[in-house]
Amino acid sequence: MTRILVPLLAVLLLATAPMAHAAPPAEAAAPAAGPEEKVVYHLNDSENAMVALRNVRNHLNASKDAHIAVVAHGKGIDFLLAGAQDRNGNPYEPAVQELKANGVDFRVCNNTLKSRNLDASAVLPEATVVASGVAEIGRLQAREGYVYLKP
Repeated sequence: MTRILVPLLAVLLLATAPMAHAAPPAEAAAPAAGPEEKVVYHLNDSENAMVALRNVRNHLNASKDAHIAVVAHGKGIDFLLAGAQDRNGNPYEPAVQELKANGVDFRVCNNTLKSRNLDASAVLPEATVVASGVAEIGRLQAREGYVYLKP
């Protein structure tokens, strides 16, 4: 039996010897372009709207090609209403206009508008009214692959 195994082992070693001296593997190639970055920012309170807008601006500065949607419902829609200002009297509209010009989508919950007896005309023209804010967030995550962020 050893007469058969010893020559077989020798052949196996000779066959694998060139692999031991092969060049080391090349550096991993740069990763192929992956799926696009898609993020939904969820706002249900306008108290932190200016901070959220700053976060979105910073996000775009770091990821120029990111697709960002800001979805607001409840008290979160207040900053997207015409004439809205923060507690220091700074209007939100210029920041919203700037971000919209850079590709950010703003979406406002129609359920909130109805519950507050507001017409869609009360919303800044840069924003789109959607049937339900929470359903829109769910749809973006489940069907379109958006990552959820809550500033």
